[in-house]
Amino acid sequence: MRKRKILDILIEDTKYPNVGVGYHEDKRVEVKGVLKGQEVKVKITRSKKDKMVGKLLEVLKQGEMEESSFCEHFGQCGGCSLQTLSYENQLKHKEYNVKKLLENGNIENYEFFDIIASPLTFEYRNKMEFSFGNEMKGGETTLGMHKKGRVHDVVTVDKCHLVDEDYRKILTTTLAFFKDRNIDHFNRKTHEGFVRHFTIRKSIKTKEILIGLSAVTETPMDKAEFVEVLRGLDLDGEIVGILHIQNDNISDMVQGPIDILYGRDYYMEELLGLKFKVSFYSFFQTNPIGAEVLYTKAIDYLGDIEGKKIFDLFTGTGTIAQVLSQKAKEVIGIEIVEDAVIAARENAKLNNLDNCTFIAGDVFDELDKVKNNKPDMIVVDPPRMGITEKALNKIIKFGAKEMVYISCNPKTLVDNLVQLEKSGYKVKKVVPVDMFPHTPHCEVICKLERV
Repeated sequence: MRKRKILDILIEDTKYPNVGVGYHEDKRVEVKGVLKGQEVKVKITRSKKDKMVGKLLEVLKQGEMEESSFCEHFGQCGGCSLQTLSYENQLKHKEYNVKKLLENGNIENYEFFDIIASPLTFEYRNKMEFSFGNEMKGGETTLGMHKKGRVHDVVTVDKCHLVDEDYRKILTTTLAFFKDRNIDHFNRKTHEGFVRHFTIRKSIKTKEILIGLSAVTETPMDKAEFVEVLRGLDLDGEIVGILHIQNDNISDMVQGPIDILYGRDYYMEELLGLKFKVSFYSFFQTNPIGAEVLYTKAIDYLGDIEGKKIFDLFTGTGTIAQVLSQKAKEVIGIEIVEDAVIAARENAKLNNLDNCTFIAGDVFDELDKVKNNKPDMIVVDPPRMGITEKALNKIIKFGAKEMVYISCNPKTLVDNLVQLEKSGYKVKKVVPVDMFPHTPHCEVICKLERV
């Protein structure tokens, strides 16, 4: 089968996180962004002996489980690919795909528990990172998310249902501000233009709002006027900080030094009775109400932590470490993002916790420095790439009797579980937790014991 061939395919199965599987003349065809039961038109982009990879061109017919979309941006925005499934069917879809990953990794003889639903299914996010761009080459400036299947095109998502009305007001006002002043978006190919990304972080509980504009350093804008316009909005929450991220880098990332235009460079979050100071670059769970469910279940899987020494690896701003420290004897958290570690230390003081130690550095390197400090239990909550083989080997050598793995990527989780089981650990319990309704992603908690 030659490339660029156009085929009509029935999607017969799915695999995590967002890939559909169909067949053409008994040859497997994999397509991103489709659902089981759909009939789709695809363009073949890769062909191998055992399978073909296709790009979705059109959904010809919806699957039997699908219903009408709830979002005005459906079909344009590349997010929320499960939104035509009822929430109940979204949960079944995610649970099925996680189970299948574990089966394919030959993880056996463990308890699998039903997926835990998110307490909120709409307006649950406390962070959105938008991009400036345009919907088509030469078009007017937009501010929102990348178009479905179009990495260079951006659609304005001023009615997004994953965030509350404050986000929508701030986004609309910001876009109008720069359009009215003819301040163009940064072009990734020509490196011309100014404004690049726009980040809004808001706590559902404290209602504090932190805003970050990623733009080239010499953007021709009246900063005081920009602050005045945003602060003049009638919002449910309170803007506590407006930042200019001075981004002169070539890569399409939010990075660079911070210039505080107004207020402060952090906002306050609350989780499980504790307060957290979250700086602009710090990681914090984007669904904080769901995070309370996630962490409560993870702590439940650890069991009796009274008087125990615990390592919390990839600790972020130290959220779960500080929850654990309320009962544990000692908690040591390691995190590579120094900004997050600074926040974690400040948060521990804020919460009057003196049995938490936070170390800034790569887990692989820093574990050597605490190798004589043997933990009773280990919690790992790595980024999407999972834990490298070398770093995981160091973790295994500590010989902790119990381990809880919190994963935001079940694919890399399974790779790590295979290595753990070969090294003397046994998977005992697994439960998916939905933190991202309407998207294909979910978290998974895994309890392991050394045998």
